[in-house]
Amino acid sequence: MSKTLVIRLSALGDVAMLIPVLYSCAQKYPHEEFLLITKNPLLPIFEHRLANIEVLGVDSKDKHKGILGLKRLINELSKHKFSRVADMHDVLRSKMIRYHFQARGVKVAVIDKGRKEKRALTRKHNKISHPLKTSFERYYDVFHQLGYNFDIDFKSIFDFGTRDFDLIKHVSGTKNNTWIGIAPFAKHQGKIYPVEKMEKVVELLASDSDKTIFLFGGKEELMQLEKLAEPYTNVIPTTNKKLTFSTELLLMSYLDAMITMDSGNMHLASLVGTPVVSIWGATHPDAGFFGYKQNPDNAVQTELFCRPCSVFGNKPCFKKNCECMELITPETIVSKLSSLLVSYISLTYSCEKIAKKDVL
Repeated sequence: MSKTLVIRLSALGDVAMLIPVLYSCAQKYPHEEFLLITKNPLLPIFEHRLANIEVLGVDSKDKHKGILGLKRLINELSKHKFSRVADMHDVLRSKMIRYHFQARGVKVAVIDKGRKEKRALTRKHNKISHPLKTSFERYYDVFHQLGYNFDIDFKSIFDFGTRDFDLIKHVSGTKNNTWIGIAPFAKHQGKIYPVEKMEKVVELLASDSDKTIFLFGGKEELMQLEKLAEPYTNVIPTTNKKLTFSTELLLMSYLDAMITMDSGNMHLASLVGTPVVSIWGATHPDAGFFGYKQNPDNAVQTELFCRPCSVFGNKPCFKKNCECMELITPETIVSKLSSLLVSYISLTYSCEKIAKKDVL
């Protein structure tokens, strides 16, 4: 039985996008083994996985920190007999790991991140605007170079494990209406919808008593989330509610829809099959980071000559006013969500009817 080392250390969204591809490959090749290395905080995403996938956490803050830590990691990996190495990251640390195994005759393939194309897409003048390869396609290309051929066929991480509703009931209560998730933050400012406008989105949604809204974010955003939720009885901030990374994913899987930025939460919702209304500012779906199997019609964005100005949303606005976000009205977002819910509920109802007919 051969074994493939897969390297993708970070970030959250990039690691999440690897899952549909890795799982599809592992499912097509059940007699092959795959060892993925990624940073420790991201391990909960892989709680539900196939038997032939092993995940090793990298402790970049202590055990595997710096040159000595990298050497320690390589020594740990050298205990395995790899026949292939898939470098899905192509950074200094992953390069050192792959060079080590390549020098020992192991077959290696490296992701093409399309850096030149992305620079052309985001530069201020003479942009070359067209959809680039998605991250899913780039990940697939690496596996293909290593001799794997398969279709990317993935629905939800919970297809590989059970869902236990009781684990989230202390936060959510019983589900007896429409559940909406909102993740109003992102790592970089260029991807965040203005707070005062998001307050209006929450107000519009909360006015419908048949909806429960769950707010998602990090511990550092707790006060802002609590402020958003404070005026309403049907808005629940999930932060500090004794939810783990794993149970947040579980709660997302029970949502009818989710509103997110171009952020890790968009990709997490995609991993559990929840439809997303995504809001785009400095970044653009054309860069290849759209959520897995999400409907492009549910992306909310303003077409301006300067967009996109950044691949990751970490560059200052050319116009210094973030007009791309400011021009998006709360009503536009709520209208998009309403349309999504109508189509999603209709599709769910049709699938349930077909399932019942098959049983009968």
